[in-house]
Amino acid sequence: MTLKFGLLVPQGWRMDLVGIADPVEAYETMTRVALLAEELGFDSIWLFDHFHTVPRPTQEVTFECWTSTAALARDTKRVRIGQMVTCNGYRNPALLAKMASTVDVLSHGRLDFGIGSGWYEHEYRAYGYEYPDAPERLRHLREAVQIILKMWSEEEATFEGRYYHVRGAINQPKGVQKPHIPLLIGGGGEQVTLKLVAQYADACNVGHLDNEGLAHKFDVIRKHCENIGRDYHEIRRNVLFNCAIAESEEEALQKAEVFRRNIPSGRLREQGLVGTPQSIRKRLQEIEQAGAQEVIIYLPDAAQLESVRLFAHECMR
Repeated sequence: MTLKFGLLVPQGWRMDLVGIADPVEAYETMTRVALLAEELGFDSIWLFDHFHTVPRPTQEVTFECWTSTAALARDTKRVRIGQMVTCNGYRNPALLAKMASTVDVLSHGRLDFGIGSGWYEHEYRAYGYEYPDAPERLRHLREAVQIILKMWSEEEATFEGRYYHVRGAINQPKGVQKPHIPLLIGGGGEQVTLKLVAQYADACNVGHLDNEGLAHKFDVIRKHCENIGRDYHEIRRNVLFNCAIAESEEEALQKAEVFRRNIPSGRLREQGLVGTPQSIRKRLQEIEQAGAQEVIIYLPDAAQLESVRLFAHECMR
């Protein structure tokens, strides 16, 4: 198996730091998971970009994505770090490109920049952002990725769009990685999002799909690439899965109950990584055969560390 592996670090959004009353200790829990992932050989760590908890907003801690990205980039030394994914609507894209460039330098070139159109209406409204409909959010995203790439490649970026205007913006330093920081676009919309992947991205991310669904999404990207004359193999194929791993199938299924919100079909095994190490290894082989190159996992109990160790020791080797 040649798959790479990434781990979502608990940051509170999915109620995965509940019970840790001290916010400093909650952050240090994030750090412990990130350092353990690095030690165990994970290729990357990732953070969600959200402000309020799910499945409902609560007063539980939820650490902001980009400040946490910067902090964890300094806490770690080897592992790559990215966002799953940055909500385009929360930050001006020129500023976001500047932030990413800074983080790439302070991480010594370990940043993966993930971005998407956004979807969590409650957060938009609560923080005072307008919440356009999905087609308009995607039009915002199209302009944003063009600006970000200009900020990473041109001495003075200029862009006059419908939604964004950049007039001679200077971005120094532009980051460490060449030709620029890898750009990942998250989402599975076949007519717009995956076309943006083909046009602009270095990586894609689709999630919570069975093998047939994964292969189909990758085929859509391939066809978009053919239509514009781009080499499909230039795009790294990342996939996101909820993971519940345990020594018994029964225990794993019990852990996986929290995934039903993300997998309304109820097909937890087919659209997640659920089971013993042996059954998960088999599933990973199928995912690789469907075309994936990196699997990013979310473990609801990562803060307790044992499931992180179990997955690394039994499924990554």
